[in-house]
Amino acid sequence: MRRIFALITVLFAVPVMAASIYDANSKWGEFEYDFEANTKAWQEIQTQLPAAAKPENLIEVKLDATTRNQLLIDAASLSVGDDGVVRYSAIIRSPFGAETISFEGLRCATGERKLYAFGRGNGNWSRNRYAKWEPIQARQAGGYHRELFFHYLCTVGTRSDTPTLIRLLKSGGIYER
Repeated sequence: MRRIFALITVLFAVPVMAASIYDANSKWGEFEYDFEANTKAWQEIQTQLPAAAKPENLIEVKLDATTRNQLLIDAASLSVGDDGVVRYSAIIRSPFGAETISFEGLRCATGERKLYAFGRGNGNWSRNRYAKWEPIQARQAGGYHRELFFHYLCTVGTRSDTPTLIRLLKSGGIYER
């Protein structure tokens, strides 16, 4: 008789335990949903393309020794948007004088970059039709986005204001003060 009572107890207890586990899991799922429902989704703000860079506004940024190219940032185009994106015009100058001009953004919170437009020699811009946020490759040698992200524009303890960022660009970033 005891065995039958034990068997009935087990047969009754298993479904009750399973139901309570299911109920707990479903409530946990509701908690996560409620928690995430209160967070705002990040939204990128619309931005205007800057004017063509003037020579007096260009700041040469020190890059690592793996490249012979020169990086220049237009201080007049440097801004920090309400969306947390640092935007700037960059000029890459080769040792032979060839230049590549671009208007870009760094999303410091996620470690991503975006190329908004390409500069032309006449001062106009050509929008990048395929602009999208891409991860910054931390181990890519010679990548100036990595240098800007880790050592100048998105460093630990940097306030997101333009004067601080300009000071960091001029002083050598976190390497020098």
